[in-house]
Amino acid sequence: MIEEVRRLAQIEDHKLRLREAARLMAELQDAVKETSRMRRESIQALRERGLSMADVARLMGISRARVAQLKDVGPPPERAFLGTGKISVAVPERPGGRRLVARADAAAGQTVLGLANALGLSGDLEYIPLTGEIDLNRDGLVVICGPKSSPVTAETLRGDPVLNFSELTDGRWAITERATSTAHTSPSDDPNDPRETDIAYLGRLPRPDGQGSFLYIAGVHAIGSLGAAHYLNGHLAELYDQVGTDLFSMVITSDHDQATEEIHSSHVLTSPQRHEGEGKR
Repeated sequence: MIEEVRRLAQIEDHKLRLREAARLMAELQDAVKETSRMRRESIQALRERGLSMADVARLMGISRARVAQLKDVGPPPERAFLGTGKISVAVPERPGGRRLVARADAAAGQTVLGLANALGLSGDLEYIPLTGEIDLNRDGLVVICGPKSSPVTAETLRGDPVLNFSELTDGRWAITERATSTAHTSPSDDPNDPRETDIAYLGRLPRPDGQGSFLYIAGVHAIGSLGAAHYLNGHLAELYDQVGTDLFSMVITSDHDQATEEIHSSHVLTSPQRHEGEGKR
């Protein structure tokens, strides 16, 4: 960063310098937020391991009173689950017109964006075209769509060592636990007793370029994606404690009102499982 500032000082064109200064300041502000988040997380972790405030103060080279002031300063540790800067939340377009999006998909996207904003992250909603094409090789990406809506995302999903999301011979979609072959289908698709309940895949998958990962939410139906976003909104800290920023996958189930598409409740159907040996984001 120091070199960036020095380079900026060498720019004589004030228009160019202004643009570069604005860009650099945004990067510095993001860096300060993330650094304070990591400091807060480390203080919390050391305290949980039994270190006293005096011990932490000695490590930091500051007073115990100053540590007491800093321990809650900065974004909460779980913010790292979503990203460190600006995030992009992608939802699928539907046939019928430009940027026509299912109401539940749009609501899921807005739920994730609202959570990000509450944690001090900026973000935008973007749209996956009907072709399903999307650039997965970028930071801060959250994809909300079923595998049928995006072939490139489905291809990445097929590499999940824990769960398989595929269509059954009867036309229903199921999320299957690879270790036990237990298949989970949407209760709303039960031919004998359909209920206002859906399920969704929630996980972190590797980018195709191998340089990071993206968050992926995929309901069997769009309302299931909203249910997963609802769960994420209420259990982010808990989920971060369980998997951090490692690759993982799990199944979420949620109950909803069919008429209003309001989520009444959401909970874990299969616990989050790390993708062992697959690395971190």
